[in-house]
Amino acid sequence: MTSFKPSNVLILGGTGTIGKYITASILRANLSLNVTLFTSPNTAAAKTDLLNNWKSQGLSIIIGDITSDADITAAYRGIDTVISAVGRGALQVQINLLRLAEASDSVQWFLPSEYGTDIEHNEKSPNEKPHQLKLKVRKFVREEIKRVKVTYVVTGPYFDMWVNAHPGVERAGGFIPEKKEAYVIEDGEGKIGFCTMWDVGKFVAATLRHPQESFGKALKVQSFVVTPNKVLAEYEKQTGSQFKVTKTPLDEIRRLEAKAWEDGVPTATAFTLRRIWAEGGTLYDKNDNDVVGVKPKELDTLADGVRKALAGGYKSDTF
Repeated sequence: MTSFKPSNVLILGGTGTIGKYITASILRANLSLNVTLFTSPNTAAAKTDLLNNWKSQGLSIIIGDITSDADITAAYRGIDTVISAVGRGALQVQINLLRLAEASDSVQWFLPSEYGTDIEHNEKSPNEKPHQLKLKVRKFVREEIKRVKVTYVVTGPYFDMWVNAHPGVERAGGFIPEKKEAYVIEDGEGKIGFCTMWDVGKFVAATLRHPQESFGKALKVQSFVVTPNKVLAEYEKQTGSQFKVTKTPLDEIRRLEAKAWEDGVPTATAFTLRRIWAEGGTLYDKNDNDVVGVKPKELDTLADGVRKALAGGYKSDTF
């Protein structure tokens, strides 16, 4: 496949939280591709304005059931590249999607939904509870996928979401600008590698330009690497206000995390991921931005990320 270039791309989960950014970025990237979105009847009915906008930009739509072998097999016909952006709750579905891709006559490249934390960062990674479904997907790829090439685009935490101090998880980090409050782990000097959500889309689109360089790799890509204190300084600069800072020791985060899992509450995953990031789980000797040809000037800066967050954040984005 040394001369392979994608020409017919199918996106799964392309209207979801991160999927919207991936779909919109690919459509805007002028890649000379035929781009098709597979979506459910309910989504098609609920998001007509979004889909009509994308159709005006050349997107084709297939409506079906992602759990139906017949629907996916039909959708794969003529497709050479599949991009999955399914959410955390549907990650296990990808095993069957990959199996059907391997059995298809046309699919040659598959990008699973890996946007987020590096699930094979170190020796602790296999034991992290939020990683388990993605690890099962990777295990299936290693053991069962022989023909189709697979690439993981690993972006680290989405800055747009990380900056928000979520109810019940405030002590694990984030900001509440309207109250001028900031929460950091330890002393706030631990570096974290971030991607903004629009940059996630840019990196996926850029990966499509570099198939040979990307085949078989878990690409670690980043918008910027900063400390929470640097983010705090940017918030204070842009708001002209001093924030009240609450610092939580890492051991306390671990205790809150363990209790959340013991109690079976939804905040458990958030505690685990933010603890992983605070432990250095997004830091690499070198990222792979250059592998897919993305230059620093093409990416959001810390100032850009804070400015967008103060203007309403990812929930106010349009596509």
